[in-house]
Amino acid sequence: MNNHIHQYLDYIQKIGDRKDLYKVVADKFNITRALYPGSHIDISPSLVIPDVTYIDNYKGAIQFFDNLEPIVDYVNQKKDYDGTCHISFYGKSYDDDLELAKVDLIISQYAGFVGQSTKRYLKEEGILLCNDSHGDATLAFLDDDFEFIGVVDANNTIISDDLDKYFQFARRRDIDIEKVKQTMKGPKYKHQAPNYLFKYKNTH
Repeated sequence: MNNHIHQYLDYIQKIGDRKDLYKVVADKFNITRALYPGSHIDISPSLVIPDVTYIDNYKGAIQFFDNLEPIVDYVNQKKDYDGTCHISFYGKSYDDDLELAKVDLIISQYAGFVGQSTKRYLKEEGILLCNDSHGDATLAFLDDDFEFIGVVDANNTIISDDLDKYFQFARRRDIDIEKVKQTMKGPKYKHQAPNYLFKYKNTH
């Protein structure tokens, strides 16, 4: 097995395999093109989504994606869809101005304020999948460009009802958005979910 693939398999053993998370979202919203800013070397989205663009300026990620051939070969052997996969990589900051085609899905996992920085690449009605480790879900919740439409629980089940209980503190108070931006940490809400789903409305 190629060294790149060993590296990826070791990595998902450490972080957990998110393939099922990506699959449930891709199936629910008919995702064919996704953007994964701050991806590191998590190529799991390509196993369930035909066209994925990865962005990461971390040296290890740049080295990993430097040779796409073994990655594409591996994905074509393991993928869940018909047709060939398309994988692109940008070894840059996702804050940079990149010329990218609009996507159906943006993936944000432990990589800062991805949704805020890259929402311009989302199609109208496109989906942001994010967690709140750095406050990205909180910022999306407070952003008029996004509509909060669901959560994904620990069993990778999408839940779209009873959403009013999320982003609420045990004692009623407003969210301090400046504190979230400064600390880059999601607040401790009464009800938390591993991942949150937002629909892009583009109010501009």
